[in-house]
Amino acid sequence: MRIILTTFILLFMLGSCNQGQEETYDQFSVNTEASISMPKSYAPPPPPEAPDVVAITQPNEGIEKKIIRDGRMGLQVKNLVKAKKRIDSLVKSSEGYYGRESLSNTDWESAYTLQIRVPTTRFEALIASIESGTGELQYKEIDARDVTDQFIDLETRLENKRSYLKRYKDLLSKAKSVKEILEIEESIRKIEEEVESTVGRLKYLSDQVDYSSLELRIAEEKEFKYKPEKQDSFFERFKQSLSNGWYMFISFLLFVIRLWPFWIVVPFLIYLGRRIIKMRKSNK
Repeated sequence: MRIILTTFILLFMLGSCNQGQEETYDQFSVNTEASISMPKSYAPPPPPEAPDVVAITQPNEGIEKKIIRDGRMGLQVKNLVKAKKRIDSLVKSSEGYYGRESLSNTDWESAYTLQIRVPTTRFEALIASIESGTGELQYKEIDARDVTDQFIDLETRLENKRSYLKRYKDLLSKAKSVKEILEIEESIRKIEEEVESTVGRLKYLSDQVDYSSLELRIAEEKEFKYKPEKQDSFFERFKQSLSNGWYMFISFLLFVIRLWPFWIVVPFLIYLGRRIIKMRKSNK
């Protein structure tokens, strides 16, 4: 009977331990899930939007390109006068003008250097007309510079400056003290100067875009002819020699007179040196 009672007690204790362990494990699982679970009301922030690849690779898409075109050309012609008249006619028909015109005339050639300003839409046609005319093409250089980014930058700055200018003028109308008025007016003056500078830069770039520049040199080679220098007669050259000799003599005489302090000091030094030498000899 005692053995049965003991066995029953052991089984009861073992069952109680197992139940406690299961409850502990279940409680740990619940606490762990509660600690790592997020509230239902929490919403993670949206991921950053992907950059617009088209806007990066083609920032100026849909914007008119601003191109500055200029060039240099050189022609060797046989008749400079006729070639110049033809260029004048081409420039006039192209609605262009000369920004600079210069003529050089030497013993071996006569040449015109012309800076032609022509509307960009007629630049290519003018070059083609010059090339198709008489004369040998010596050199040709055509450059194109894209200044679209500069235009966009300047226009953006101008818009911002005008916006700041409007704000300052609104502040000026609300200023209450003389100090505030003077400070705001000084700021307005500086911004207005910046606006004028930006507008001037935009006008300059627009002019460079609207009108292309072509530096054209047309030259006519001459036959070299030796031209000896004209010399005076023997009598004229003899008179020049006498005159030059007299001027040289006067110059030398004046130079000698200019050294008069030495003429006083040198004899004294010579006399003093001789006296010292005599005194040494007498002492011996």
